[in-house]
Amino acid sequence: MKKLLFIDDDIGFLESNRLYFSRRHYEVFCANSPKDALSLLSSISVDCIILDIDMPDSTGFEVCQKIRAISGTPVIFLSGLSDTQNRIASFQAGGDDFLAKPYDILELELRIEARIRKNEKVFFSDVMRFDKLCIDENRHLITYDGTPGEFSALQFDIVAFMARNPGKVFSYEQIYDQVWKEPIVKSRHNLQVVVATVRQKLANLCEGRQYIRTVPRKGYYFTPDED
Repeated sequence: MKKLLFIDDDIGFLESNRLYFSRRHYEVFCANSPKDALSLLSSISVDCIILDIDMPDSTGFEVCQKIRAISGTPVIFLSGLSDTQNRIASFQAGGDDFLAKPYDILELELRIEARIRKNEKVFFSDVMRFDKLCIDENRHLITYDGTPGEFSALQFDIVAFMARNPGKVFSYEQIYDQVWKEPIVKSRHNLQVVVATVRQKLANLCEGRQYIRTVPRKGYYFTPDED
């Protein structure tokens, strides 16, 4: 039985989703505060987290960053704050998907199933190694000289996708179609923001080395070598 965690300060929202997904044979946990959510996550393991942005004690972005420090579990933001700025911020915080309220419950279920499947996907048994950089597709882990980085599932998939083909330039559309297979915000600007975040995280982890390079008006490519 798959386990879901809903984090929202709206008790009615939590209860309606608990009833629906329990009937769909999920084990459902609910938390109406960030503190309760993080306490739950310290004692249980879940398959997907559905997280609101606007909460009294803390923003969903802050909660997601704390979750990313301890877990790679898929996080779907579900919020009435559906403007582009909040959508982009949700991915920058480490989220994997975004759905605006009001929403269709079946669409939410399908997105949850898609994210769980993607997180469970078995990748190649070999670890990709580029000098001190290691990309472990089985463990969904990126390390540099033994130090692990903190990358969301989406961010990891972008790095791994390009690293499988060093030197090959991928267009914005190719990256979107091959990595973002679920119907999220299809926007070149959003993709640029997410890739910029990935590049900065890699540079911070890898002592300033730029493994992902930009080709103006073309896209991005992965290079294991210094220029």
